[in-house]
Amino acid sequence: MADTAIFDVDGTLVDTNYQHALAWYRSFLRFDIVLPIWRIHRAIGMGGDQLVPSLTSDDVENAHGEALRAAWTEEFEPFIDEVRPFNGAHDLLVAVKERGFQVVLASSGKSDHVEHFLDLVDARDLADAWTTSDDVEASKPAPDLVQTALDRVPGSGGIMIGDSPWDAIAAAKAHIPTVAVRTGGFAPEELRDAGAVEVFDSLRDLIAGLDDTPLARAGS
Repeated sequence: MADTAIFDVDGTLVDTNYQHALAWYRSFLRFDIVLPIWRIHRAIGMGGDQLVPSLTSDDVENAHGEALRAAWTEEFEPFIDEVRPFNGAHDLLVAVKERGFQVVLASSGKSDHVEHFLDLVDARDLADAWTTSDDVEASKPAPDLVQTALDRVPGSGGIMIGDSPWDAIAAAKAHIPTVAVRTGGFAPEELRDAGAVEVFDSLRDLIAGLDDTPLARAGS
């Protein structure tokens, strides 16, 4: 009986995935690590603690992990003012809230970035709570972020709304379903293979199809 909608932020509500990929590319370059940007994109949706060893090795993580994440923050900052919400982001939160769900935003991003994106989507009055990578020991695809989001509000169960396979994998580990959107640049098949129960091309498509998803009505 789900009564909480857990929204990923980056790539789901705001259009950031390719900026993140380029920022990571530049941060790796600082350490003479050259990675194809398409391969970096495949890891977007993971938190930085998971992304660095996934794309490189445990040796690189142990030697440079913290410095790489600090470099990524510096490289991403200039993109902040270019970031825009996806068409329908605010309206989707309103529609889900009107269906009786608590709304929790759960991002693998940094807290100051998430604060900025909350204002960009005009979500402060809609969100019952939010959590970021700063609140957990391990980010997605570990389930910690999803579980922490659930723990921030009283309720009996949740539904994840995300754009990446890592959202669906993290949610599955927390034993909740995922409704996915393709706004992050991932194919429908890989989102379904990761565990998404429904996949939509856009937030507007999701709004139009809400009644045919687990988001039709809280507690249903």
